[in-house]
Amino acid sequence: MKFISKVFLTGLFTALPVLATIYLLVWLFTTAESFMVSPLQMILPEGTYVAGMGLAAGCAAVFVIGILMRAYVIRSIFNLTERFFLKVPLIKTIYSALKEFFGLFAGDDKGENFQVVMVDMPNLDVRLLGFLTREEFSDLPPGMVPDGRVAVYLPMSYQIGGYTIFVPRSQLTPIDMPREQAMRLAVTAGIQQSKKND
Repeated sequence: MKFISKVFLTGLFTALPVLATIYLLVWLFTTAESFMVSPLQMILPEGTYVAGMGLAAGCAAVFVIGILMRAYVIRSIFNLTERFFLKVPLIKTIYSALKEFFGLFAGDDKGENFQVVMVDMPNLDVRLLGFLTREEFSDLPPGMVPDGRVAVYLPMSYQIGGYTIFVPRSQLTPIDMPREQAMRLAVTAGIQQSKKND
């Protein structure tokens, strides 16, 4: 019985990550496909739509947006639209939070903000992996963040979420590590080994 249980658990823990990955990829592809189906069916002649065209059109649209954002005029229009978003109460909260979160993985990894850091907790004899997100708090209520402290985002393992803590700058140790690699290490609870050329 012990042997059967061991073999079953080995099979289960081998199959689950594969099946979960396939399920997630299928869900992402079908969601992207269904999102683009209606606009494509309005443009294409009847009967010419083939499954997969929505995903291809979505990828092409993202690529075109990337190219257009290199033009000064398009960037200016986008900035005006963004300013409007940031004035509407509910949209402002959602948009700014998402933009800042995705900002963790965009731009120069050596930038001062979103820098990968270790937070030293000497009383507990532990170190926490995080991202330096902010050092200036003049827009917050007086006394909310004591002088000399910075904001650090601590991602949680195996779930979307985390904590923002305010700690003295002296408790931080900058780490020379790409953000993506650091986030992967954090969300997999340190189980995933990173390749040296990541």
